[in-house]
Amino acid sequence: MSPELVAVLAVIIAAMVFDYTNGFHDAANAIATSVSTRALTPRAALAMAAVGNFVGAHLGKEVAKTVGEGLVQLPIGIPSLGIVFAGVLGAISWNLITWYFGLPSSSSHALFGGLVGATLVAGMGSVQWGNIVQKVVIPMVASPVVGLVLGFLAMVALMWTFRRGNPGKLNRGFRYAQTVSAAAMAVGHGTQDAAKTMGIVVLALYSGGYQDDISYIPPWVFWASATMLAAGTYTGGWRIIRTLGRKIIDLGPAEGFAAETVASSVLYFNAFVLHAPISTTHTITSAIMGVGATKRLSAVRWNVAGNILIAWVTTFPAAALIACLFHYIVGPLFA
Repeated sequence: MSPELVAVLAVIIAAMVFDYTNGFHDAANAIATSVSTRALTPRAALAMAAVGNFVGAHLGKEVAKTVGEGLVQLPIGIPSLGIVFAGVLGAISWNLITWYFGLPSSSSHALFGGLVGATLVAGMGSVQWGNIVQKVVIPMVASPVVGLVLGFLAMVALMWTFRRGNPGKLNRGFRYAQTVSAAAMAVGHGTQDAAKTMGIVVLALYSGGYQDDISYIPPWVFWASATMLAAGTYTGGWRIIRTLGRKIIDLGPAEGFAAETVASSVLYFNAFVLHAPISTTHTITSAIMGVGATKRLSAVRWNVAGNILIAWVTTFPAAALIACLFHYIVGPLFA
């Protein structure tokens, strides 16, 4: 087995581990609201989310291209694979840290930060800062704002439309509706997050000289990424599920439906129209906050929201720093 093949396989395995951690770290994005409102049982919700992530993974080709060729440029060779390997390890580490503390941080931004940090410390290749600003920084700021505003407006619209309805019947109806909105959220999560792993695998194949076209995604990459994300999702990240479902606001079925509908719509627009890899975590969390603010501002537990915001801001640089440390450790193995 050639050194190039060993290096490529190491990166692919690391990418699949990241995909798995992404699944259980971000399971809350798709099911927290449905579980907290009792629209779905936990295991039924996780199973549905796993299937939705698997389906969505096959729809994220354009997002995968952005990750694979739009963030960093690396020369072909084993040292470049060391950069990607260290970047992925940085992202995995940050996922595990934030999962342990129950913070819904962005696995996407952890991956981007890891790649950028490892590339900078390696002193080879280049970071495409223009694309980082356009495809990462701007969506990072815009998607939570959009989710917050649209969540508020969607909930106001539902409250106005059903203001004379019977509360008991409405709650039952919205619980059924949440099955659809949660499924849409799961597919949207797969479209965004599995695509990021696919982009890393393609980058590894290209850097290792096993593929000439960095924009081509082999069919097996779709299936492997989709399977690992679905498997990770099914295990469930209960620490983060409790944070999103219970600690930000007390969700009812109508609030859950509004938040999921808004968040999934934002995910689809970015994936299919803008081809931008946005954070599903930022989107659903901000939508939940927007929905909760329709009750009263104090209904949102802003101290919890503040801790989440700190995790959002620190994710990119923290993952970058961890990736730098990993590169010092594993870089010599890829010389």
